[in-house]
Amino acid sequence: MRLSPGFLSSFLALAFLSPQQISAQGAAFVYISNVIGTESGGIAIAGVEEQTAAALDNLGEALRERGLDYADVVVSNVFLRDTRHFQAMNGVYRTYFQQNPPTRATVQADLLDPNALFQISVVATGDAREVVTPPGLKSPALPYSWGIKVANTLFLSGATSRNPETYQPVTGDVQTQTRRVFGNIGLVLEEAGMSFADLVSCRVFLDDPRSFGVMNAAYAEFVPERDPPARATVRAPLMNVVFSTEIQCVAVSSPDRSVVRPEGQARRRLPFSPGIDTGDRVYLAGMTGRGGDAAEEARAALGRIRSTLEAASLDFTDVENVWIYLADVRDWDAVRAVLDETLGAHAPEPTVVGSRLMGRSLVEIQIVVKR
Repeated sequence: MRLSPGFLSSFLALAFLSPQQISAQGAAFVYISNVIGTESGGIAIAGVEEQTAAALDNLGEALRERGLDYADVVVSNVFLRDTRHFQAMNGVYRTYFQQNPPTRATVQADLLDPNALFQISVVATGDAREVVTPPGLKSPALPYSWGIKVANTLFLSGATSRNPETYQPVTGDVQTQTRRVFGNIGLVLEEAGMSFADLVSCRVFLDDPRSFGVMNAAYAEFVPERDPPARATVRAPLMNVVFSTEIQCVAVSSPDRSVVRPEGQARRRLPFSPGIDTGDRVYLAGMTGRGGDAAEEARAALGRIRSTLEAASLDFTDVENVWIYLADVRDWDAVRAVLDETLGAHAPEPTVVGSRLMGRSLVEIQIVVKR
C-alpha cells in the first residue's frame, strides 16, 4: 500500500515525537530522524529557505521535549533534493547553529516526502562536549565543526578534498581526493588524541559508483588492516561538483575494541569490518542481501545483521540507531513492513536515504547497537 503525500508529510514531520535516548558508559545520545518542514497549519511551504526554517523549528521542539537545545546537537546529516539549494539552506541553517555548530555532512538524496526539499537527522547529547579544531586545518567557512568529542567518542564532519591551510578544493582523480580527505581526517583525529586505528564507523558518499574500486584502494592505505572500521558506501551527488568523495566517520578510543564477524565467515579483502565492538557499542557495516524485490533484500540483509549481532551476544532489542539506504524510495512501504516485523514496534525511527547503492542492490541497512 502506498502512503498518500499528505499522510507521509505528517508522519515524517512528527516522527521525532517518539524519544530515542540511549544511555551508554559515560555518554547518552538522542537520535532524531527524518525531520522536515513541508507545511504549517495545513498550508504547504514551498521554498527551501522556508522549509529549512520550518524543519529546524520542528527539530528545536523535539530537542526541548528531551531537555535539550540546538547547542546539544553533535551530528547533523542534511539531505537536499537539489544541490542548487545548498547556499540558500546554509543561510538559514547557520542562524540556528551560530556558535560551535555540530559536525555535518550534506548530500543530495531522494526524500520520502515528494514535497520535501530539506530533510535532517541529528545526534544530540546533554553530556559535556568538546569542539575539536586542529590548528593545521583552516576553520570551515560553512556552519559546521570539524569534530566534536563526547567522552571517548569523536564525531567527525563529512570530509571532502580541501587544502588544510586555505580550505580551497583540492581537485584531481578519486585517488588523489580520497587521500586528501583522509589527510584532513587525520588532523582531526590527532587533535583529539586519536588515530586512524580508533575509527569505528564510516559513511562514504561517492559521486560516481564507477570509482568505487579506486576509492577503496586509496581508503585502504589509511584504515588499519587488521580491524578496519565498519562502513557503508552509497552514491550521492555532493555539494560541490569538483568533489568526488565525502567521508563521515566516528572514532572511539577503547581498549576493548574488536572485530565482530559471524561465525564461520572468512575475513573479506575489502577494507571494512562487518562490525566493530568498542565494549559498550557495536557499529555494523551497511549490509545488503539477495532477493527478488526490496522487501526480500531487506529481510536477507536483516538476517545477516542478526548473525553478526549474535556473534557479539546481542540481538535486535539492543538497536539504538538505524540507517536505511534505498535505491528507490518508492520501496519504503515494503521495506518498512519488514523492519517492523523484524525489529518490533519499539525500534528507533530510522534515517531513510534515497540513493543508488554499489552494485545492483535495492536496500542497504546500517545499524548501531548498545550493550
